[in-house]
Amino acid sequence: MEYLEKTFRWFGPDFGVTLQDIKQTGATGIVTALYKIPTGQVWSSNEIKKLKEEIESSGLTWSVVESVNVHESIKTDGADSREYVNNYIETLHNLAKNGLKTVCYNFMPVLDWTRTDLRFPLSNGCYALHYSPLALAAFDLYLLKREEATKDYNAETKRKANDFLTSLSDQEVTTLQNTIMAGLPGTKDVLSLDEFRSRHKKYASIDETQLKKNLIKFLSQVIPEAEELGIKMCIHPDDPPYSILGLPRVVNNISNIRYMLESVPSYYNGLTFCCGSLGSCSGNDILEIFKNFAHRVHFLHLRNVHLEADQSFLEVNHLEGSVPMAKFMEAIIEEQVKRVSKDNKDVNIPMRSDHGHLMLSDIPLQDTFYPGYSTIGRMKGLAELSGLELGLRYKIIENESSKNK
Repeated sequence: MEYLEKTFRWFGPDFGVTLQDIKQTGATGIVTALYKIPTGQVWSSNEIKKLKEEIESSGLTWSVVESVNVHESIKTDGADSREYVNNYIETLHNLAKNGLKTVCYNFMPVLDWTRTDLRFPLSNGCYALHYSPLALAAFDLYLLKREEATKDYNAETKRKANDFLTSLSDQEVTTLQNTIMAGLPGTKDVLSLDEFRSRHKKYASIDETQLKKNLIKFLSQVIPEAEELGIKMCIHPDDPPYSILGLPRVVNNISNIRYMLESVPSYYNGLTFCCGSLGSCSGNDILEIFKNFAHRVHFLHLRNVHLEADQSFLEVNHLEGSVPMAKFMEAIIEEQVKRVSKDNKDVNIPMRSDHGHLMLSDIPLQDTFYPGYSTIGRMKGLAELSGLELGLRYKIIENESSKNK
């Protein structure tokens, strides 16, 4: 019987989770990267080898590289973009030398995934990640003071955003700013407002159409190399899947995903299917998107959100919320059955329980963990998803067997 490969994201020992901890979660694969190497620089084969050996010495496998981040000059198609593309390709060659063949990345301008509250209290005593468009508007209008922001919000939103901001203490205002300005995963860096404004200016003439062109240019240069190396590139959807702070986002709905995959039709140009990211917009039908592009899905992020009418969302238990997780898991298993019938070797798709509630004995250690990546909450999610997979898999296989009798 073919199962999803159970993986666990690891940012290294500085973030409160050890490889020995992960061995106890039920995961067999590690999802990680050389986080200390600045974006755009080449990852040497030797550094990759050292990290891989460290993981394997713990009895685990380095299954997915997440992420080989894309330099901003590539996203903006800057004058030095080709240099950074060449560095990216050299990194892929060094990963392939070490047997690493699945690479996750994203194409979000300036910021990575964005939330407005990293410790939203739940009624059961746990803490979750939360996104509020109103809080983001308050930051955009009155802290960042982006020039075009006044055109992006109506009068009522401006009033509510101002009321919201004035209700916060000075410390809460600082926390909100630092939460939104958090750096790339794997670091504890926070952008200053001036740094953000400087990076934002580079996108002044780049709208959604141009950003899509820049993405396709990048893929046209990289995917032929990846295909020759046997590396599956799997882009992560934008999170949240719509423009924020005046920055375009282009991997966010069925139309844009289709454009990206059809423009560079190689199997090695694929998706990291994050149902939580795509599920954070009411206009996205998760099952429809997955079923359309399932044959190009190389990696799965499974989490859930409770989506509210104002487009705010709370990250909830993995089997609850707006994403129909049972139906989604069933669709994943059905895709695996198809792959078996077509003799596709990529059957054991790597999956990780994405994010998790801060809970139990992890709560006192909250400042150690990367937000959303404490141990126990993710282990709970992995156990729930594994049980769901097992039950549905037997149901589907039994149904297939009865049809063939």
